Amino acid sequence: MSRESQVTLVTGGGRGIGAAVAARLSASGHRVALTARSADELETVAATLPGESLCIPADLTEPDAVDRIFAATEDAFGRVDVLVANAGAAMSAPVHKTTDEDWAWMLEVNLSAPFRCLRRAVPGMKERGYGRVVVIASAAAKRGEPLIAAYTASKHGVLGLVRSAAAELAQTGITVNAICPGYVDTPMTEGSVTNVVSRTGRNEQAVREFFANYQPTGRLITVEEVATAVQFCLDSPSVTGQGIEIDGGAVQS
Repeated sequence: MSRESQVTLVTGGGRGIGAAVAARLSASGHRVALTARSADELETVAATLPGESLCIPADLTEPDAVDRIFAATEDAFGRVDVLVANAGAAMSAPVHKTTDEDWAWMLEVNLSAPFRCLRRAVPGMKERGYGRVVVIASAAAKRGEPLIAAYTASKHGVLGLVRSAAAELAQTGITVNAICPGYVDTPMTEGSVTNVVSRTGRNEQAVREFFANYQPTGRLITVEEVATAVQFCLDSPSVTGQGIEIDGGAVQS
């Protein structure tokens, strides 16, 4: 299937990685449906895209949200060929201070929502004999880190989902992969910096440098680098079931 005829749905498309992925795929000819909670952010991103786009404000944790998002995309563009499940959240706390609510929220946003999107996307993709699913996971899907047990568990879980779905769908024309970035230069990382500063009183620049130095390359990953990895997954029919690290060498497979 040519890029020019593909329809892509990007969750968490209002900023950061999602916005960069939308820009990359729109420039290569995709019709792009964007969803996120903020209508204003979606409209801002859509205004920058060179190709046809659709904005669907929604909260993926609401019971009917996934069906509504897919239905709106199918009504406008006919189908969903590519799903980029990018929406996610992060929080940090020691294990013994992680509440049931914290735990449930991380699993709901980072694992259950991508699962529901994948489940909704697969039947149409199977019927057409073609599909690409890319989940934006995290380097935390590959290793344990202190103070982020709930987040890490959710990302390990979504990588397991990707691997299992890829094995199940291997002969259908559908590939399923995860991108596992380190710390990316996004509003989410900026929020993590602010959180650490407020909790510890550490110098803001020192905290930002700490996140940059998580990567052996000594810098934050750019959103464009993640978007390039997504494009690679779309263009590579024999790449499936992978958790591709974009982390400056922090996790070495």
